[in-house]
Amino acid sequence: AHGNEPSHHMAYLYSYVGEPWKTQEWTRRLLDEMYQPTPEGIIGNEDCGQMSSWYVFSSLGFYPVNPSNGIYVFGRPIFDKVALKLPENKVFEIRTVNNSRENKYIQSVQLNGRPYDKSYISHADIVNGGTLVITMGNKPNKDFGTNMDCRPKSAIK
Repeated sequence: AHGNEPSHHMAYLYSYVGEPWKTQEWTRRLLDEMYQPTPEGIIGNEDCGQMSSWYVFSSLGFYPVNPSNGIYVFGRPIFDKVALKLPENKVFEIRTVNNSRENKYIQSVQLNGRPYDKSYISHADIVNGGTLVITMGNKPNKDFGTNMDCRPKSAIK
């Protein structure tokens, strides 16, 4: 039931249980099927911009499942390159390699030229500026982001 705000985080919960490739698959499907460039193009109840916010964040390749914990869980970017202009003339650039509808699975991630194995990124990493490079492929990489220390954290233990 993606058309109502309480369920927007659902596709991202796979990353919490070590199956981020399912998050990548579902976010791509939701981006393609639930949002269209027409007057009636947002499926569901658009209260105060939440549906649009989900789309913008998910298009960038991540989403704040729990905005209070300061992390954004990776989904699957739809853009080849995006630059977020930040305070103090900083820029956070997101580059997607091998980006296509078929290549919906993250193969690897680099943050500022270094391998990055987590299935999420912190707010601090973004606001510091830098470059995130996400390499995509057409088959799930079932090693990326699956280790316990690479998964987003939950308050539930």
